[in-house]
Amino acid sequence: MTQNPNSSSFGFEAPEDSPGFLLWQTTVTWQRVIKKTLDIYDISHAQFVIMAVLLWFEEHQERPTQIAIARLSKLDKMTVSKSLKKLVSLGYMSREESQQDTRAKWVHLTPQGKKLASTLVPIVEKIDETFFGALGQDERQGLIRSLNKLVSFG
Repeated sequence: MTQNPNSSSFGFEAPEDSPGFLLWQTTVTWQRVIKKTLDIYDISHAQFVIMAVLLWFEEHQERPTQIAIARLSKLDKMTVSKSLKKLVSLGYMSREESQQDTRAKWVHLTPQGKKLASTLVPIVEKIDETFFGALGQDERQGLIRSLNKLVSFG
């Protein structure tokens, strides 16, 4: 059976017309640059995000649980759990049971973890500055507004 040459399985004329595909390409490109830097420190991108989230909570005097980390990072619970186990084994963070809810665990950076997170956050922010620097200031602000709308979707 031959397919009509004028019909297509796709709703777009070209891949670069698909916002989903472009977001995928952008994300993969951006993550590749960050991964290259984080590999030097033997930290995955997910592990870095968790450490950065913990640093954020700590600087705002909040005691996060694994659930709070998953909510803020948008990482799935299994990725958070596996990453936390690895980070604990590396000595970058520790967990303790909540006195109010024994099912919940408080998570915090160790001094070694805080030092590494404090080193990596400015490095990754510099990568972001360079990567998103291809956009003008107004475009970046528009992108941030658009991404905030999309993040609230799921």
